[in-house]
Amino acid sequence: MANPTDPFSASVIPFEVPEQMRAFAEKGVSQARDGYAKFKDAAETHNVTVEAVFASVSKGASEYSAKLMEILKANTTSNLDFAQELLGVKSPSEAMELWTSHAKKQFEAFTAYSKDLTELTQKIATETAEPIKASASKLFKPAA
Repeated sequence: MANPTDPFSASVIPFEVPEQMRAFAEKGVSQARDGYAKFKDAAETHNVTVEAVFASVSKGASEYSAKLMEILKANTTSNLDFAQELLGVKSPSEAMELWTSHAKKQFEAFTAYSKDLTELTQKIATETAEPIKASASKLFKPAA
């Protein structure tokens, strides 16, 4: 039984929430739940997107590092071969000819390496942006 001296007792203050107020509160709770569900879905979707981006970047960095090591190995081998050939030179004109030939080969190789690295960088950027693009297209559907 309710205590009559308790000011918060139901028997002392008969209070009933009006139907309109209850409906308004229920609508607010329902909207809050819907908003939370949408936020949670978006967060989970973005987590998957971020994971895909990091996986793509990691794979791309590995490919890029492997390409750089390949270039480094080829360049080192070329320079060591040049040094060995230079030791066998008999005249200054032969040395100059060898040096010119080596410089031309190095320039051509540098041009090819630059092209390869540029193409690889573009490929990595495209692959990295793909999950972001896919996620954005799901999130922001074009207006009909």
